[in-house]
Amino acid sequence: MKILLLNTSEQTGGAAIAANRLMKALNKNGVEARMLVRDKWSDDSNVHTVNTSWFKHKINLLRFLWERLIIFIATGFDRKRLFKISIANTGTDISKHPLVQDADIIHLHWINQGFLSLSDIKKLTTLNKPIIWTMHDLWMCTSIYHNALDCPFFEEADSEWYLSTTKKHQKLSTLTWSRKSFIKDSSINIVTVSSWLKRQVQRSPLTNGLSCEVIPNLIDLSTFKQGDKIYARNVLSLPLDKKIITIGAARLDDPVKGPDYLSKALEHIEDKENVILVLFGQIKNDLSFLKEIQIPTRYLGPINDIEKIVLIYQATDVVIVSSLYETFGQTIIEAMACGCPAVSFNNSGQTDIINHKVNGYLAEYKDAQDLANGIEWALNHPDKDALSDACVKKVKENYTEDIVAKQYIDLYTSLLENK
Repeated sequence: MKILLLNTSEQTGGAAIAANRLMKALNKNGVEARMLVRDKWSDDSNVHTVNTSWFKHKINLLRFLWERLIIFIATGFDRKRLFKISIANTGTDISKHPLVQDADIIHLHWINQGFLSLSDIKKLTTLNKPIIWTMHDLWMCTSIYHNALDCPFFEEADSEWYLSTTKKHQKLSTLTWSRKSFIKDSSINIVTVSSWLKRQVQRSPLTNGLSCEVIPNLIDLSTFKQGDKIYARNVLSLPLDKKIITIGAARLDDPVKGPDYLSKALEHIEDKENVILVLFGQIKNDLSFLKEIQIPTRYLGPINDIEKIVLIYQATDVVIVSSLYETFGQTIIEAMACGCPAVSFNNSGQTDIINHKVNGYLAEYKDAQDLANGIEWALNHPDKDALSDACVKKVKENYTEDIVAKQYIDLYTSLLENK
């Protein structure tokens, strides 16, 4: 069985990390899995790039810039929407690529920003090979948006969102929706990483008629594991006499990550003098939002070192995920694998992971006070060891390499048998 996974990047972004981990897990479980990307960073022989020459690299860079330019013009030069939209108007035709021709199954992940165009994807559907598309965001079932908070789940010409955009934006949205119409008549098999995301797939006319099942992202338990809290704090130079709350994200000040709810929740923490907030990730604009947080903070900046991230989780008493929505909740399973409970809103992908007051806390949506209640619940839990063990148990039973790889292998086998 030969599986080819497609993703724009080998390592950058949550989808890239998830696809890369899946490729390695499949190979460990006896499946010949390869990855084809635009942006390759490692020397992994199982990962291949379409940028095989200086010329192809420059052409693909121009494709990326061309798509962004069209979006920038259509949105009235709105920088805030520049990377929230994809139109897939340009990309690389890989239908005759040797890895594509040799594969038994083509498995798409996140293919935007100039890697594959809609036309390129349509060509793949004509190759008489089973195609799986694992959705890591909502782009497949919307017109142009990745984010659930920026648009309806399908095109509505009379919607408030649609009418509030520029004429060029409306035209771009309508055109892309039309170009995506082949999806609903295709035999693409959708995988979503959470039950919530599957429900959104079932709402969209583009995707509600397609086969869809839920298979979560996986985690490597040889890397993410419990450790000594005192040792971790000493290595990171974090105080031993404080309770530590941690939040980590690719971009901490992204409105989707709920920074306002985070700061409001922390206002309600009673014992502020004995608590410290640790943050890691990028802050794109400035550090001003940290001044609104009423407890001591320690900002560690962006971190790419996985071992250091593991130490942060091991040093932490509770991880807070104040996101307005999560398609999955990778930070949550990473923390839980290290024995650290998480607190989040009860509204989207994280509800598959957190069992309320068993291994974490699900607060009422957009309720800062209840988010604070969850933090207090975790910090003051009467049996911290039992709580930590419950976190690890949930991960071991649902998100290990072997468990998730088997779910995909069962799907691959079924598709090949019914081909």
